[in-house]
Amino acid sequence: MITRISGAAIRGVFIALLIAMPSLLLPVAATKSPEVIALLAILAAGLTFAEYSSNYPSFMEFRDAPPLNRMRFVALSLMVLSLSLLARHPLEGTALTGLLSGLAYGLAGVLDFPFSPVQLTGLMMPAHAPAPLLAQVMAAAALAFVIAFLAVASFFVAIRWQNWPLGNGPFNVWTNLPLFDPTAGGDVVQRLQRDARVNIIAGVLLPFGLPAAAKMLSGIADPTLLSSPQTLVWVMSFWAFLPASMIMRGLAMQRIAELITFKRRAAYADAEALQIA
Repeated sequence: MITRISGAAIRGVFIALLIAMPSLLLPVAATKSPEVIALLAILAAGLTFAEYSSNYPSFMEFRDAPPLNRMRFVALSLMVLSLSLLARHPLEGTALTGLLSGLAYGLAGVLDFPFSPVQLTGLMMPAHAPAPLLAQVMAAAALAFVIAFLAVASFFVAIRWQNWPLGNGPFNVWTNLPLFDPTAGGDVVQRLQRDARVNIIAGVLLPFGLPAAAKMLSGIADPTLLSSPQTLVWVMSFWAFLPASMIMRGLAMQRIAELITFKRRAAYADAEALQIA
C-alpha cells in the first residue's frame, strides 16, 4: 500500500511539473496566466494521484502494463521541453537553445517536402504571417513529429522484441482496459481489432487533417496566435502527441487481440487432445 501511494504521489508530481514546464522555462514576459497554469497542474496531479493510488481502475488505460504509459509521458515531456527551449531561443538564447534550434530548423528543412505533415503546418498559416513565425512553426512541428515517430517506433520494438505486455507478468484486461466492456456484445477479438484499426488509421490521418481543419477554421481561430510561445508549445505538442498516442493505443489493442486469439487456440488444442485421449 505504501509503495502504491508513494508511486502515485511521484507520478502526480511529474504530471504537475510537465504542465508547468513551459512557464518555468520561458521568460516571465512570455508567460501568461501563471495562476491558471498552477491550478491546472494541481488538478492534473490530483487526478493522477487518485487514479494510481486506487486498487480499482476508473479511466486510465494500461496503468499496469508498463512501459506504454511511461513512453507516452516521456514523449510528451520531451516535446514540451524541446519546444519550450525552441520558443525561448529568440527571447533569451543560450548555447543549449541554439543547438536545439539548429536541430529543429534542420529537421524542418528535411521534412519540408510535398504533402508532408510539416509542410501542411506551414500551409495552414495565413499569407500575411511573418516569415520568422512561419519558420518557427515548421521547426516546432518537425521536432515534435520526430519525437512522436520515435515514441511509436520504440513501442513497436517493445511489442515485437520485448514481448509486451507478457514481459511484466499476466495481463489483466479489466485493470488495463477499464472502459472496454467485454460483455457489450460481439466477439471480443473482433471488437479489439476494430478499435485497433480505427485508432491506427485516425492516428495516421490526424497530422494531415488537423492543419487542414485549422486552415478551414482560420476565420474563427487565427493561426497567428502561435506567435505566443506558450500557445506554440502546447498546440504543436498536441498536434504531434495525440496521433502518436492513438497509434500506440491501436498497436496495444491489436497486441491484446493477438494474445487472446493465441490463448483460444491453445485452449482448443488442449480440448482436442483430451478428446483424442
